[in-house]
Amino acid sequence: MKSFRGIHAALVLTVLGVLASLSLSVARPAQAEQTSMRAADPSVIRVGGTYVSAQSTGAGIAVRQASSTSGLASAPARQVWSDTQGRGEVWAPEITTDGGRYYIYFTAGRGAAHRMFVISSASADTGYGGETRLALPDDKWAIDGTMFTFNGQRWFVWSGWAGDTNVEQNLYIARMSSPTTPTGARSIISQPRESWERVVGNPFINEAPEAIRDPNGQLHIVYSANGSWSDQYCLADLRLRAGGDPTYVWDWYKSNGCLFGSNRSTMMAGWDPTLYVNGPGHHTFVLLDGDIGTSPPAGPRFPSMFHAVPKGTPYSWENRYWYTGSFAWWGDTTYRRANVPGPTADTGWGLKFFE
Repeated sequence: MKSFRGIHAALVLTVLGVLASLSLSVARPAQAEQTSMRAADPSVIRVGGTYVSAQSTGAGIAVRQASSTSGLASAPARQVWSDTQGRGEVWAPEITTDGGRYYIYFTAGRGAAHRMFVISSASADTGYGGETRLALPDDKWAIDGTMFTFNGQRWFVWSGWAGDTNVEQNLYIARMSSPTTPTGARSIISQPRESWERVVGNPFINEAPEAIRDPNGQLHIVYSANGSWSDQYCLADLRLRAGGDPTYVWDWYKSNGCLFGSNRSTMMAGWDPTLYVNGPGHHTFVLLDGDIGTSPPAGPRFPSMFHAVPKGTPYSWENRYWYTGSFAWWGDTTYRRANVPGPTADTGWGLKFFE
């Protein structure tokens, strides 16, 4: 029979062993999964228990369906639209639902002719008709558009040029009277004017906006900054102040650095660079039906996907893969600004992204 002292010692050793294993698990967080999809610009939603993605095939758009985000790579890719009109490069299809129908917004064009288009269907991966060009206000170069509903109003947000020349890509927002009909003026909500989003230029970049609603009900537009041809590509956040007007630029507060990136010098204070990938960006929040009304609460992590290049691999567009990842809301996050109208600081929910 063992003595009490011996049992006590064994128990202490067991507890120490458990604590050691826990510390190791904290020190080495689970790595995001690099899928086998060598591609860019993921767009994924959840419909019931099925995950639905849209991707460019170069001259068309394909949809995949799977029971998990990691299963999308091995799921059959069904071509749902082909460029029969010679529209040009097909970029960044964005899938969502509205009123029981699926809508895929995408960019097509060449050079300064890139514009936004939309197709729709009652089914996720079949039955789409011909494309409709969105009549965005001012009819300027436009890419990476996405539609969402906030406070009962449909909105469209995209990346575009102020004029007809490629100086910088700004983020714009406009109302929608239907999923295919913009209405009213376009309003600028972000320009790449901060030092951390001007590390790579020609042009300077704000693009790939994605909407989400935080636990307080405030609207966020998370976007990609810096050129996608560089490992400086990263995610940053715009937060609309409580009760703010989405069309008024000074009601938006910008994160003071990248919230998800691979270079410490551009990260917001308190946010760490990635361990396993370079240049993460052009993400998707994996929301139920693509509806920001189903945005997750505070607490646990929720799925996202992004594209990036594995560390140790030369950074290039050809080496980008889709990755599964996650994000969580981060409370009491202050965004500060200077020499602009309105309060200089705004505190609310931010976001943490995980590989």
